[in-house]
Amino acid sequence: MDMLIKLYPPAAFATAVPSGPGGAVVRKPIGPEHGALARWVGESFGASWASEVQVALANRPVSVWIATRDTTLLGFACFDATGRGLFGPIGVADAARGRGLGAALLRACLLDMRSAGYAYAIAGGVGAPAFFRRVAAAVEIPDSSPGLYANQLVP
Repeated sequence: MDMLIKLYPPAAFATAVPSGPGGAVVRKPIGPEHGALARWVGESFGASWASEVQVALANRPVSVWIATRDTTLLGFACFDATGRGLFGPIGVADAARGRGLGAALLRACLLDMRSAGYAYAIAGGVGAPAFFRRVAAAVEIPDSSPGLYANQLVP
């Protein structure tokens, strides 16, 4: 299922890039981190998501955000990877879940999309609709399954 998120005011999410909870930092990766990020995503979430992160890293400006604590990668979120205006994927390390990092990453991407001129974002292939409803007031798009990911090649 895909979900629609309104980005124009009054939007349901914060008006500034949020800081990460518990001392985490939410930011965009710098060049030397690109390989490590793609490897971590591949190992943690699979080759398909790593491919999407590589696309987001190749965009200019980069369309991926990360959450770190010191030198440890805790999570990531990207947009404009599989399609323009499409948010995702998003992933947080198992040990870091339930602390608000996913919400901070989602909000950072949505603010980035809004500043780029998007009026709406589409969260594609949503696995946790309650999260998107709660954090971004997302609504289900009828008849959106299987969506853009239908018949994709599996690595």
